[in-house]
Amino acid sequence: MTLTKTPICKYGEKALNFNLLSVENKMINLDDVKGKNGLIIMFICNHCPYVKAVIKDIVEDANYLKDIGINSVAIMSNDVKNYPEDSFDNMITFSKQYNFSFPYLIDKSQLIAKTYGAVCTPDFFGYNKNLELQYRGRIKELKNLKPTSSNESELRMAMKLIKKTGKGPTNQIPSMGCSIKWFK
Repeated sequence: MTLTKTPICKYGEKALNFNLLSVENKMINLDDVKGKNGLIIMFICNHCPYVKAVIKDIVEDANYLKDIGINSVAIMSNDVKNYPEDSFDNMITFSKQYNFSFPYLIDKSQLIAKTYGAVCTPDFFGYNKNLELQYRGRIKELKNLKPTSSNESELRMAMKLIKKTGKGPTNQIPSMGCSIKWFK
């Protein structure tokens, strides 16, 4: 497990299209998931302890944000040959276990993770209604893989601000987690 932090947000960078297989066995692209008030694209996986520490918060935030017109999508880009716990079958199980209300997609080629510049799991990309990047921070602070507060998450607060103003917060604390497991 290599701890990695996300880089600084490149404000205004446009979301890039993708066409990936979901755990529901449907091909999903950017237009399919765009919300009227924004979109969160998150890179997660099944085995990462950082993802596991916040997965319930991710699902809660996605449900809340969906009600205000901000959709979410999760993408798994890890090398499943060397990390079989992230296999497509295990993705199906993981999404059911945590009642995902958003598409969970597999990036078999790792091209989408590379195109977006994803570096770790979880890695959050928060877009406004014009699909311009406005947030690249964490969901919440963790200490010893446990959230330090039960307050509203930083991700949720950022996305509410983006819905209201079209702009993300100027102060963003990087997300951190396990590095993406790239092919060797």
